Amino acid sequence: MDVKKAIEERRAYRSLDKVEISLETLADLAKCASLAPSCFNNQPWRFVFVTKEENLLAMREALSKGNEWAYDASAFIAVCSKPDLDCNLKDGRQYYAFDVGMSVGLLMLRATELGLVAHPIAGYSPEKVKEILNIPPEYEVITLIILGKHSSEIKPSLTEKQVLAEKERPARLPMEEFAFLDSFGTPFKK
Repeated sequence: MDVKKAIEERRAYRSLDKVEISLETLADLAKCASLAPSCFNNQPWRFVFVTKEENLLAMREALSKGNEWAYDASAFIAVCSKPDLDCNLKDGRQYYAFDVGMSVGLLMLRATELGLVAHPIAGYSPEKVKEILNIPPEYEVITLIILGKHSSEIKPSLTEKQVLAEKERPARLPMEEFAFLDSFGTPFKK
């Protein structure tokens, strides 16, 4: 699969079937994430791959209402970092979240290429995740990635809105609303 195809096929599906995800596959995802660029090659990303059944069950306690669909996850990936792992510029910019985001993007594309769903979520309790996974308090849990295999059936745990998003890719902004040429607000025209 080429990169463009992986980008086009990547979807944040919620209807998941549990599958066995090998340690080799998880290591492959980690390796691909590690190849992301970062400020001065600081590599500020930290990933906790959650695969044991008792840990998967415990992680349910950390999920926000509406994320019950994630109970069917084959694995969770807690993505963590902290500002001092990366560039903190004199003007106040902190690069760690940007650099971690790039590594997550690569991980998600590789998961897509492998036929997996890698769905990042914001609906969880960072404190509960830290407690369950023994993440040091100074780390920020930036996102949880729900990992699994896309199910051919819509799962009953989905809300009506989630079912609609499952059936058809949610709309994207038109290019003139996010891509500008030479000056903010000047539409990008081909």
